Amino acid sequence: MTEDRVQGAAASAKELPDATAGDEFTLWDLRVEVVAGSRPMVCNHREGDFFELSGENLSLPAGQSFPIYPLAALLPLLPAKQRESHPNDWMSTDHEIACPDPCCGARFRIRRVRRRTFRHSDVTAVPLAPPPAARDER
Repeated sequence: MTEDRVQGAAASAKELPDATAGDEFTLWDLRVEVVAGSRPMVCNHREGDFFELSGENLSLPAGQSFPIYPLAALLPLLPAKQRESHPNDWMSTDHEIACPDPCCGARFRIRRVRRRTFRHSDVTAVPLAPPPAARDER
């Protein structure tokens, strides 16, 4: 790792919240909307179709469906989009994803809607590590 990368990693680590300050963390709720591209859409989605993601829960409007192939392509990106990222990171700047079908002109716009606070103890049974002071006392 170059010295610049080491310094960058150290700076990024300083930006992270102190894990001992409680078990709260924030994620962005997301809205993923179908937008028209320069070519016709051939998949089973229409301009304006959308789904929302809050924490780990995905929801669709009543009566609307969403095809599984574009969903499968989008899912790996969503947890990263829910988290804060460096302003220069492409996750912070790129908001439209092309449909994975090479013949389809649809794009999917991922928009951060609102921040939501979660508690570690509400979303997992794995306990947090004890604070550094408690580990030193052992």
